[in-house]
Amino acid sequence: MPGLDDILDADQVGQMLHVHPRTVIRLANQAKLPGFKVGDQWRFRREAIEQYIREQEQRYIDRKKEESTQD
Repeated sequence: MPGLDDILDADQVGQMLHVHPRTVIRLANQAKLPGFKVGDQWRFRREAIEQYIREQEQRYIDRKKEESTQD
């Protein structure tokens, strides 16, 4: 069962994704990154961020495959 250690803030997600925390907040505000607000602070489930990473990887792979079939 997920614990409190599995809830991350924008700084922690930024470290995971190697982006600035402001980028994390911007993506969350645009509903491009899964998260939720507690008061005015964004929070993220580690599992959801890991799934987001997997989905982004797959999108990249699919796009590259599509590009290679068009050549």
